[in-house]
Amino acid sequence: MEKIEHTTVHTNGINMHVASIGNGPVVLFLHGFPELWYSWRHQLLYLSSRGYRAIAPDLRGYGDTDAPPSLTSYTPFHIVGDLVGLIDKLGIEQVFLVGHDWGAMIAWYFCMLRPDRVKALVNTSVAFHPRNPVRKPVDGLRALFGDDHYICRFQEPGEAEEDFAQIDTAKLMKKFLIFNTPKAPCIPKETGFRGLPDPPALPSWLSEEDLNYYATKFHQKGFTGGLNYYRCLNITWELAAPWTGVQIKVPVKFIVGDLDLTYHVPGVKEYIHNGGFKRDVPFLQEVVVLEGVAHFLNQEKPEEVSEHIYDFIKKF
Repeated sequence: MEKIEHTTVHTNGINMHVASIGNGPVVLFLHGFPELWYSWRHQLLYLSSRGYRAIAPDLRGYGDTDAPPSLTSYTPFHIVGDLVGLIDKLGIEQVFLVGHDWGAMIAWYFCMLRPDRVKALVNTSVAFHPRNPVRKPVDGLRALFGDDHYICRFQEPGEAEEDFAQIDTAKLMKKFLIFNTPKAPCIPKETGFRGLPDPPALPSWLSEEDLNYYATKFHQKGFTGGLNYYRCLNITWELAAPWTGVQIKVPVKFIVGDLDLTYHVPGVKEYIHNGGFKRDVPFLQEVVVLEGVAHFLNQEKPEEVSEHIYDFIKKF
């Protein structure tokens, strides 16, 4: 871990913290919520030892990267802009892209907007969601799960932050990272996230040291930046109208855990396995479903996920 280099790159009007290691073709890792570059620590070491330059930034609003105050500054258009600026600054023409959770959403947009900069994509947890021209995403979630669905709960600025502030940050991070129920959390307003059961002992894949790293950074930074990605869902839907129906035209491998809550959203399994996914992502080459694995698969099964990434990108 001490061999990982940490730098700050000025891009798209913000200062971005970047962790990197190794030399060779570039693999750019995009983390999700509530995570940091640190979520990819195992993959950085694995791929750098196999002849790749592994790069993992803290995305806008996270960790040691700037967090612009405006709620509307967190659309995928902003984040992809940050990343294109980053690779421009580093003099990199094309990257292998790897995403998880929100990082996966950003990766789909990256491939939609700038396929010329991507050699291939390994995406995890969140399948491609083609834009529905008649219904905004938050409205769709509300219709499906009701107002208590966690993404609906995140919409009101300040509300989730206030809720989170009532819980010790390390305990909150533990609740998030060890959440391994396939059912998406519904959070009644009265009990909030503090009402989620306290997780048992740490699993083997998460140490106190890991937990403290996350807790320290989120304690310093707060959660607003990360929550703003959710608050931009409907704005993004409006801005993305010109790309309705656009296919993802880069080679893709998709990995998901069979206990991942994203895999159990009604209709998602059918979309992934019955031809819809392949229709929208025509160069989809592999779909991997990991057994007994929940949402944070890159940390739960680091060796396995690293091998899956390597096996795919080494073909190109």
